[in-house]
Amino acid sequence: MDTGVFFVGMSTLSLINAGLAQAKNRSGLLWWFFSLFLGPIATFLIVVLPKGPPSIE
Repeated sequence: MDTGVFFVGMSTLSLINAGLAQAKNRSGLLWWFFSLFLGPIATFLIVVLPKGPPSIE
């Protein structure tokens, strides 16, 4: 397996997960970091966990 393709795929997935997390009022940076190590498991967790509390702006 080409490791370059693997890392590009995992990097793309981590960016998608960060966007999903922000849409659910969660920290995109934190979930991006988790996604680098957990990959598809982090995606599953983001989808299954309930929406976070509303952000104060």
